[in-house]
Amino acid sequence: MDTRNQFLTDFRGEMLGTVTAQSTAEEFFQNQTLRPILKLQNDLLVEVFRNYIIKSKTDFLQFPVEKKLLFIENSIQRDIKFRNSLKGIVIGLFTVEEYVRYIQNSSSLNKRMMSMLIERLKNQVQLFELQTDY
Repeated sequence: MDTRNQFLTDFRGEMLGTVTAQSTAEEFFQNQTLRPILKLQNDLLVEVFRNYIIKSKTDFLQFPVEKKLLFIENSIQRDIKFRNSLKGIVIGLFTVEEYVRYIQNSSSLNKRMMSMLIERLKNQVQLFELQTDY
């Protein structure tokens, strides 16, 4: 188990963001764990959302930018199955210790995780207009 934990922390890279003496445990977890995982999983998360757009059978590509941003936010907030799938993509890269910390305050950390993911996808909205060859 130590091998897996070490591999994951090495693989994800350094902490992203700043942590100060005034930082809460949630901020520390966000910067130490969530940000590096979201960065590492970015390409997969973009592709998962691209697939979600296709499966939703909306005319996403024809939406104005504001409506696209709203679609991203609403999809993640309202589609429970989809949100749980996205959480799984992130949680699967937790170490055992991180998972233990996560379950102690999962509600608040889930809100942070989804908020960060929504912003990340919104900032890359132009990527959803590109065609993918499978």
